[in-house]
Amino acid sequence: MVKPMMRVLLTPLFIFFSLSLATAAIHNVVTLGAKGDGTSDSTNSFLSAWRAACDSVYPATIYVPPGKYLVGKTVFSGVCKSSAIDIHINGTLLAPADYRVISSSDNWLVFERVTGVSIYGGGTLDGQGTGLWACKASGQSCPMGATTLEFTNSDNISISGIRSVNSQMFHIVINNCNNVKVLGVTVQASGNSPNTDGIHVASSSEVTIMNSNIATGDDCISIGPGTTNLWIEQINCGPGHGISIGSLGWELREPGVQNVTVKTVTFTSTSNGVRIKTWGRPSKAFVDGVVFQHLVMLNVQNPILIDQNYCPHNHNCPTQNSGVKIKDVTYQDIHGTSATKVAVRLSCSKKNPCRKIKLDDVNLSYAGHSPAEASCVNAEGTSSGLIEPTSCL
Repeated sequence: MVKPMMRVLLTPLFIFFSLSLATAAIHNVVTLGAKGDGTSDSTNSFLSAWRAACDSVYPATIYVPPGKYLVGKTVFSGVCKSSAIDIHINGTLLAPADYRVISSSDNWLVFERVTGVSIYGGGTLDGQGTGLWACKASGQSCPMGATTLEFTNSDNISISGIRSVNSQMFHIVINNCNNVKVLGVTVQASGNSPNTDGIHVASSSEVTIMNSNIATGDDCISIGPGTTNLWIEQINCGPGHGISIGSLGWELREPGVQNVTVKTVTFTSTSNGVRIKTWGRPSKAFVDGVVFQHLVMLNVQNPILIDQNYCPHNHNCPTQNSGVKIKDVTYQDIHGTSATKVAVRLSCSKKNPCRKIKLDDVNLSYAGHSPAEASCVNAEGTSSGLIEPTSCL
């Protein structure tokens, strides 16, 4: 009879203790002074919530209730005692309406040297970048602008369900991170907004991007040097510049891109579909092991593109050959319509021709009904299955 009595006494105490810890670990930014009126500066309240969560030895949650919260340039830095911090956003975070306040910064919201941070909820990050876009469109001398959300030098990160709208520059950046999941996000910016890449990944490994809708004025997803083991799946892209590896090869000693899969993506009225872009200059960089699979192109200007002669304004690279070596790239089950006559353009380096390019079941027509064309320069590979336009490999 002693053991049942001990269970009756210990269980309520254990439950009470656990509930107390859970309650203590929730940090509501409103409780800490934030005001959801869209005009009061709530930066310090967000930083206070972060410090409390970061200093906790237990899992912690930062909660942002419905409302509009004005937040300036904010750095959420580690190393934290807690390796499990949830940031539950139900409201809208607003960057300063005057773009000059943060546009000279590299970023607006940045997490650095953190582990186990998850951002989720139905909330919105509003970069309020339209003023800077207008400045750039006018031809004036304008700052580059700030990235909306960046994770750098961090591990075990999750971003899910949030919206990023009207970023000054890139929306979401994953830099020098490991084990990152980006799931069910929405990115929205005008089709003529400059440099507003949806998601940019660089110097990172084991990154997954899935089930997301991206409409912007630049690349829906851009993949920079040093990216390995990247998985992209179930994306709606458009408007925008498509999904791009690169540009690569600006630096002589630059890490390569390896093991990238892009599958089940619909591109709608984008300037490119899947693109590999390298500077026409010497470099030790490389692209190796890429699969583009199960893609739909709807009125896309350049559905399949390798451009190893990238040299905007003919500055710092004319007449040079790209040193970036591209090999083992597969295009499988890609169909739809090209907005230009040449639907497949593989323009590779004269010094380092593309190797092991594979076309398998590619069916692209021009304007929906006319035969399209393919163009290959310095490209070697094989074709199989139905190939339209006729393979140039």
